[in-house]
Amino acid sequence: MRQPSNQCLGAERSANQHPGDLGSMSMCQFGRTEVIDNSLNPDFLHKFVLDYCFEERQNLRFDLYDVDSKSPDLSKHDFLGQAFCTLGEIVGSAGSRLEKPLTMGTATMHPRGRRLAPAASHGGIPGKKCGTIILLAEELGNCRDVATLQFCANKLDKKDFFGKSDPFMVFYRSNEDGTFTICHKTEVVRNTLNPVWAAFAIPVRALCNGDHDRAIKVEVYDWDRDGSHDFIGEFTTSYRELARGQSHFNVYEVRGDGYMGMGVTLLSFTVEAEHTFLDYIKGGTQLNFTVAIDFTASNGNPSQPTSLHYLSPFQLNAYSLALRAVGDIIQDYDSDKMFPALGFGAKVPPDGHVSHEFPLNGDASNPACHGIAGVLEAYQRSLRHVQLYGPTNFAPVVNHVARSAATVLDGSQYFVLLIITDGVISDMAQTKEAIVNAAKLPMSIIIVGVGQAEFDAMVELDGDDIRISSRGKVAERDIVQFVPFRDYMTGGPGAGLSMAGLAREVLAEIPDQLLSYMKARGIKPHPHPSHVP
Repeated sequence: MRQPSNQCLGAERSANQHPGDLGSMSMCQFGRTEVIDNSLNPDFLHKFVLDYCFEERQNLRFDLYDVDSKSPDLSKHDFLGQAFCTLGEIVGSAGSRLEKPLTMGTATMHPRGRRLAPAASHGGIPGKKCGTIILLAEELGNCRDVATLQFCANKLDKKDFFGKSDPFMVFYRSNEDGTFTICHKTEVVRNTLNPVWAAFAIPVRALCNGDHDRAIKVEVYDWDRDGSHDFIGEFTTSYRELARGQSHFNVYEVRGDGYMGMGVTLLSFTVEAEHTFLDYIKGGTQLNFTVAIDFTASNGNPSQPTSLHYLSPFQLNAYSLALRAVGDIIQDYDSDKMFPALGFGAKVPPDGHVSHEFPLNGDASNPACHGIAGVLEAYQRSLRHVQLYGPTNFAPVVNHVARSAATVLDGSQYFVLLIITDGVISDMAQTKEAIVNAAKLPMSIIIVGVGQAEFDAMVELDGDDIRISSRGKVAERDIVQFVPFRDYMTGGPGAGLSMAGLAREVLAEIPDQLLSYMKARGIKPHPHPSHVP
């Protein structure tokens, strides 16, 4: 009979957050629980506080030890088992409660990151199940605040030869590694050097990730139709400074390219608590993920290494990499892990007709594939059976997902369509109309552009600068995010990190887009299911 032991739980996270094999990643310790004496069913009270980022794969490992002495060196104690997961798995589980089996693994890690001997040498059998760990997640209250800000500027640099400037501002929050992530763009104010931008609301967590002293960088640009916006200048601030409201503290000198005298002023600042993305996820809202892949002939012959669809035995192609980068994160929020996968722009068997929404798995009645691995398998199989053709039409796949979204308007489901494409869109007018109609639905669209084509039309669909319209109707919400794949392809050993950057940029707007739908429809999150030990 097994005797009760003195148990302690150690928690580690990956040093680099990117898709990959959890068991082989470099991990760093971020905390330990208290020791529970003489128990085989310990209930740990210690809480680990982590920054949560929906758009990142945040890998975690939990190691359980039987503590035999006061030594802080874990190698001196008996290793009882470990469990791997992502923070998204915990958050995305019903009630943010995840159960995982504890196993001995293949090897244990010293808390300083040094790999130790196989777990069997610590008294265990590799792969053996050693009980269950129950992980719970809850959101800190200060993450619920939403700030509403309004700015104006004066004496901006004139950038347009025949006019003044069409200024807009871009806000970036700083990351732990010193980089910056875009978190908001204002609208464009036309033909002025003294713009007054509309008030906008932004979650405090998006602005500063809960750290009120973290740097916020603001850049001011002159908008150009072709997307080559002219840099006017920049300044830095912090949430703590902005929270002082309208005062001399929030009048900023804009530093430009030698031009002096430009300034930006905070006109108003208010903050209030609102429902968060996690409130809806914990309340049971499911993300339904659909993939649409471009099979047009401009991708090149799949049998040739120059093709974007070439299936190399040594590495994934651009389509597969983009799918993995985004899918590995978003799948944590879909309980059944069944993902519809469509292709467009190909001649399909048996009669060779051109289709712009054919199922990659060959089953028109149920195009869903099991997991991201299933989508990849169906994609690779389709390449062997269809003929790449054209044109590049988006509207059919947008309408395909919109039809599903239109049947579930109560907030219990939210639909995300990932379109991966290489070329210039052929049905721009129809796609604009489809997006304007879809903006009323619980739906977001992600477009990843692969290859070296010009993607001006995709930037227009993105709607960050100017909201798209069709037949005189303006889209109710901005639901499109476009990212060019080439911006994140560095090759070599850093390729994995570039994929993490791609995922961050692609998924960053999803939480706010989901919230914008819920708020516009007055949908409140369901109460969180109670945690059952």
